[in-house]
Amino acid sequence: MKKKLKAEYQPGGSKRHVILDKAVQYLKDPKFGLQGDKMHFLMEELGLSQSEYLTCLNEAASGDWDDLSKPWRTA
Repeated sequence: MKKKLKAEYQPGGSKRHVILDKAVQYLKDPKFGLQGDKMHFLMEELGLSQSEYLTCLNEAASGDWDDLSKPWRTA
């Protein structure tokens, strides 16, 4: 049985930024497997859109995740 995310963590929810923050950390950590497996998990299991996934991947690769100019990051 597949679990569902709470409404506040789904796209448009008030806590979606938490999922996106964790996705960046997940993408940066090599112990979680290959990139294709990470992409499948984030998009199919957590429901990230292609745009959200690519944004998180870009942030994980660039290393400037503490920058508050991100759309879901607020001070």
